[in-house]
Amino acid sequence: MKNIRNFCIIAHIDHGKSTLADRMLEVTHTIEARKMRDQALDNMELERERGITIKMTPVRMAYKAPPQPLPEGKGLSDSSSFGGGKEGAYILNLIDTPGHIDFSYEVSRALTAVEGVILLVDATQGVQAQTLSVLQMAREQGLVIIPALSKVDSPLSRVEEVKTEVAKVLGCREDEILETSGRTGKGVSELLDKIVEKVPAPLSHNQTINPLQALVFDFKYSTHRGIIVFVRVVSGTVSARENLIFRGAKQKFVSLETGIFTPSEKPCEILKEGEIGYIVTGIKTPGIVAVGDTIGKEKENAEALPGYGAPKPVVWASIFPEDQGELVNLKQALATLKLTDSSLYYEEESSGVLGKGFRTGFLGMLHLEIITERLKREFNLQLVITQPSITYTITLDNGSVEKIFSPAFFPEDGVIKSIVEPWIEAKIIVPSEYVGTLMPLLYEHEAEVQSTDNFADTNRTIIKALMPLRELMRGFFDKLKSASQGYASLSYEETGEREAHVTKLAILIGSEEEPALSRVVSKRIVEREAESLVEKLKEVLPRQMFELKIQGKAEGRIMASRTISAFRKDVTQHMYGGDITRKMKLREKQKKGKKKMKERGKISIPHDVFIKIMKPD
Repeated sequence: MKNIRNFCIIAHIDHGKSTLADRMLEVTHTIEARKMRDQALDNMELERERGITIKMTPVRMAYKAPPQPLPEGKGLSDSSSFGGGKEGAYILNLIDTPGHIDFSYEVSRALTAVEGVILLVDATQGVQAQTLSVLQMAREQGLVIIPALSKVDSPLSRVEEVKTEVAKVLGCREDEILETSGRTGKGVSELLDKIVEKVPAPLSHNQTINPLQALVFDFKYSTHRGIIVFVRVVSGTVSARENLIFRGAKQKFVSLETGIFTPSEKPCEILKEGEIGYIVTGIKTPGIVAVGDTIGKEKENAEALPGYGAPKPVVWASIFPEDQGELVNLKQALATLKLTDSSLYYEEESSGVLGKGFRTGFLGMLHLEIITERLKREFNLQLVITQPSITYTITLDNGSVEKIFSPAFFPEDGVIKSIVEPWIEAKIIVPSEYVGTLMPLLYEHEAEVQSTDNFADTNRTIIKALMPLRELMRGFFDKLKSASQGYASLSYEETGEREAHVTKLAILIGSEEEPALSRVVSKRIVEREAESLVEKLKEVLPRQMFELKIQGKAEGRIMASRTISAFRKDVTQHMYGGDITRKMKLREKQKKGKKKMKERGKISIPHDVFIKIMKPD
């Protein structure tokens, strides 16, 4: 076990984690050259297309370290504990992690399964907001941190300047920061040597008989083999054909296969203490397996490991199939995705216009986008997705408290005593010349700027601000990138709840409220939102046989109104003469018919109208 090294690569999005991992696989000959491809650890088509990592991916590499000089004060007797004091063959277990803030739950799970991390910083961009977030997570876990720069071969790289930034953030010397290039492979071997030297081997329990404790940090579903759990064996050993149990779920099963990741699944006879691998459970029932559970042997009496906190959805949206005949397929698709993404939440709901669907919870806007895109691509589903919302806690005049996830169920202003909503602390790192440009944007999104400080003595500023979580769903990140010409980076974390000054904007079509088009907006912009929405509806709604009025209602009054004129047939076109009163009688008859149709007629709203409305301007 002294030759095992478990580590992650953590960084801001698009800082070169996957490319660096590719070069590590090449240097260690884990993947044959003829099978090598870019983003080798990204298995989803969506990951490769967007160039981002969505799911964490473990891989086991065999590495033969060259002889290393012993550190001062160490003798031959204690070189084994140092790990790099002599040449040897090492097992390196890498977990490649996502970089986007929406997938920080994936990162937190990976960090509990390792002893060290590589903190990777792009030499062309420097330390970004998400770099600070993942660094804090690693420090809280007490992990060994190895700093490294990527893209040092780029003509735009600022190696010395970025080294200074990293050294100030980490409190280390600049000569301790390694220089690497995922494109050329520069510095990759030196980085692997540093992992062998710095990252400690897994802690040995030094017991004669160790009970099995295997932490489930991820899992996936196979149609033929059931749920395959990814585990870090904390103590004991596990092999195929053993009677095992999930300590948390109290579910017994027989291990059908054990193995390691190379990065494909490779069966092995036994997984030992300190190793990372997989166990095929054969379980095909959803809802049993959960990340953070502990696997033990049925006959042993070991305790469960602490595990992880449950992920908390922060963004809610309703998903409906365009064709109600696809409802069962949508339910099966969500259940399948739930088996590979434990942070996804869904439950059934119904809408008078859209029919039956599912209220779904996500960790952020990108998470919502990825899940809906996977539903369309992997399961060939045509979907209608409602306006994203967050959770509001509302106290009514009668003293009852309700949690509202959907604008459709938001009560009228007259019965509300108070509303609270989640707030976040946002950290924005941006070149100093763009600070003045960002301040109006922060004001528009109700942010309260707490501080603006020079970041690590460079020409960049870190802005700390408090703002409502709902404002992130109004295109804040895109506007931030646009205002800073792409240079700003953002990370955030929830800070609790505060009183909300919001109201429900209801859309009336033909004097009837359409729940699927309702949204919760700030009172300060409700008139502007109402004008924008009814104008957009006027453009996309098809004309009817009668006059159609579209209204935006909030705070007990009509905020905006538009009218779509009716189709009109010339009922006198067949008449070529005669008294004018004959034409007037026909037109009066048509007028009465239109009035009767308006009173009794039902408005059919095509599904594509909802799709057009949900798309941003």
